[in-house]
Parts: sequence; structure tokens; C-alpha cells
Amino acid sequence: MSVMTEARQPRVRELAREAVALMLFSAVVSVGMALALLIAYGIGH
Repeated sequence: MSVMTEARQPRVRELAREAVALMLFSAVVSVGMALALLIAYGIGH
């Protein structure tokens, strides 16, 4: 009976995948906010 006392370190590939997902999410939110501001400016102007 072996009990794992320490957690497995994530692989570089997993870390890279998470970093790319975070960058993609950030880009989508930024573009969405920019479009929302442009639309709001167009409606109000």
C-alpha cells in the first residue's frame, strides 16, 4: 500500500495549454469590450 504524499507537478505542455487558454480568453474579452465601446459610441453619437 503506497500513499502518494506529494502532488504531481504539472507538465510543461499542460502549463503551456493553460497559458494559451488564458491569453485567448483575455483577447476575446478585450475585443468584446472594444466592440461594445465602439457600438455604444456609435449609438450615442
